[in-house]
Amino acid sequence: MTVGLVLGGGGVRGAVEVGMVRALFEAGVTPDVIVGTSIGAINGAAVAANPTPSVVDTMEAAWSSPSAGAIYGENWTRQLCRLVKSRTHLSDPGPLRDLIAQVVGADARFEDLAVPLAVCAASIERAAETWFDSGPVMDAVLASASVPAALPPTVIDGEHYIDGGVVNSIPLGEAISRGADEVYVLQVGRIEEPLVAPKKPSDVAKIAFEISRRHRFARELARVPEGVVVHILPYGGRQEGDQKLTAFKRLDQTQRRIDAGYRASVAYLAEAGVGK
Repeated sequence: MTVGLVLGGGGVRGAVEVGMVRALFEAGVTPDVIVGTSIGAINGAAVAANPTPSVVDTMEAAWSSPSAGAIYGENWTRQLCRLVKSRTHLSDPGPLRDLIAQVVGADARFEDLAVPLAVCAASIERAAETWFDSGPVMDAVLASASVPAALPPTVIDGEHYIDGGVVNSIPLGEAISRGADEVYVLQVGRIEEPLVAPKKPSDVAKIAFEISRRHRFARELARVPEGVVVHILPYGGRQEGDQKLTAFKRLDQTQRRIDAGYRASVAYLAEAGVGK
């Protein structure tokens, strides 16, 4: 079997993927191919660079680093000042670059990674899903995680790219197309949470985005070819405050998310009979 890891997007909720990675390594699951989008591209790059249990320590250190705090914890006043000046984005991409360098190295190239990695970004000029699997890792992963309005587009070879979650948030089909026939999906939980009709203005955009985020994964899951096994790892449930609009900035729940993802995945893998 060719084992593929699919790491989806989801901002701060992506911490659950760290716990999932730990559970997989403890169960003896090692990847042959990795695909990722947005925060999943960052986590996936870490695993591709070091596909051993020790990568969990690297990932936990990155999630608790000053760089992570600068990405998600910058005060609103500074962000609004940057928006006024730039007219396009709230945050400085510098801390995100530092975080990527921390988990994979500033000069890493796809060709040098221990496991083949591909990351998704959305091209503005071509209005197209784009996959990076060669050349420098830094800019490709940064492009995959360039959340619109939060960060400026990432320019690669004169083309502007934004967050891959816009076009493919949980890229199951890509892993299968790259040869994976035993796939583990690491997702942040939104596909497990039911949607209800909006009751207030802030719900409208949130629900619309969730529909766009989820529909492709549902379609690809329904079209999984015969003989391909797909495991969707559970995220362990919502944390306090996840329903609030400001949840995307809350790093205080990071360790709880990691632990929840780990416990839920350990239980799932045991029930599914996945183990050494």
